[in-house]
Amino acid sequence: MCGIIGIVAKTPVNQAIYDGLTVLQHRGQDAAGMVTCDGNKLYLRKDNGLVRDVFHTRHMLNLKGNMGIGHVRYPTAGCASSAEAQPFYVNTPYGITLAHNGNLTNAETLKEDLMRDDLRHLNTNSDSEVLLNILAHELSAIGKLRNSLKPKDIFKAVNRLHQRCKGGYAAVAMITEVGIVGFRDPNGIRPVVFGERKTDSGTEYIIASESVAIDALDFKRIRDIEPGEAVFITLEGEIHTFQCSDNPSHNPCIFEHVYLARPDSIIDGISVYKARLRMGEKLARKILKLYPKHDIDVVIPIPDSSRTAALPLANKLGVKYREGFVKNRYIPRTFIMPGQSIRKKSVRQKLNAIGLEFKGKNVLLVDDSIVRGTTSREIVQMAREAGAKRVYVASAAPPVRYPNVYGIDMPTATELIAYNKTVEEVAETIGADWLVYQDIKDLIASAHRGNKKITKFDTSCFTGEYVTGDVSSDYLARVESIRNDSAKDMENSDEGLTDLMENY
Repeated sequence: MCGIIGIVAKTPVNQAIYDGLTVLQHRGQDAAGMVTCDGNKLYLRKDNGLVRDVFHTRHMLNLKGNMGIGHVRYPTAGCASSAEAQPFYVNTPYGITLAHNGNLTNAETLKEDLMRDDLRHLNTNSDSEVLLNILAHELSAIGKLRNSLKPKDIFKAVNRLHQRCKGGYAAVAMITEVGIVGFRDPNGIRPVVFGERKTDSGTEYIIASESVAIDALDFKRIRDIEPGEAVFITLEGEIHTFQCSDNPSHNPCIFEHVYLARPDSIIDGISVYKARLRMGEKLARKILKLYPKHDIDVVIPIPDSSRTAALPLANKLGVKYREGFVKNRYIPRTFIMPGQSIRKKSVRQKLNAIGLEFKGKNVLLVDDSIVRGTTSREIVQMAREAGAKRVYVASAAPPVRYPNVYGIDMPTATELIAYNKTVEEVAETIGADWLVYQDIKDLIASAHRGNKKITKFDTSCFTGEYVTGDVSSDYLARVESIRNDSAKDMENSDEGLTDLMENY
């Protein structure tokens, strides 16, 4: 999961991209980067860390130009090297930079093709560099000089990219002295939206992962980029759109609405906030069906993203809603943090219980989802230590039993708490008196109501059905080998570095 942004403006874009990246910070807290274009020169700054830590005044002053792209990263393959921070750059042809959100499921095959057939060299293990080089190769194959390049040429290159690349991806690419192109995979799995802003000097355009970045910068949202579509904005501020996929199909990731996106975003015409409200209402109906004579005294959300669902849930149950946890906002999201020991420690650092809301009460804790179960287990224990008589748990999402392979750094199957377990076994593992999960049909209905034109969502982490149709058991085994905690611990240890150097 990452955040991307691209802006073509009439004045310097460095501050606007910086502000946009801070709004998208929830999509990536591992690394940040920005590249701007001024004439035929590119100015790049990227490093590990939050946006505010990566960009200092001296960097901002050097990021010149009225066109640029930016990125915030969560790594999905266990690598936290600053060398893999984005945007990436390739010299031939034209000088192209790219920022990417998603994951290519055929990246290994593409790497071999690039080096063997396309004669291109890759410097990192990132599939984003693969995507960049595929785009660069297809543009090079058109065989035109920079000043002869037309929108139809760029769209032809994106069409060829779609034919070669599999998986979920949304990207912005900047072609030096030409413009910015934003494109989305033919299944529309990862989100991306574009907008405009009228100024006295002319119209400025923006492409971003979520509409909140567009709103925050005072742009007007035009619409989401369609699955397989590309949007090209010239350096002069002209906009062109084209459907570049031969067979597009709209299957957006439903986990964006469960957890990833900000509630004030609109993704594929669906209000994330309203979708989460509906999740809470439907979950309450299930609880009433299973426990019509429940003894719940109070509903307490696990902050932050479960709050929206917890309030209508409490209202539907006729139970008090209370804030029972105070959150330290300087601790990253825990299910994506590397290493189980770090993850467990961070839960106690992130949340502190308000004892008065728990003492002597039967408490229903509401979470947006339960992934590893580490957070849930610690929080249930915190509730008991704060004096709760009984602790129940409700998840606004169904059991997460399968890994996500389209750009979310979700654990491997064996590290998911619901993998090969019944609901009762999960409840026992996290220490809850009972546990209720959302039904998959109710989750889909909660999102679908916001845009009835979408007939199918990517629900692979709940169902194990991968919409691209190319995810085999061998692929999942390879994903497990690079994503599990032991691999990440090795990646970040001195021993892992030594092994890497010896294998180089």
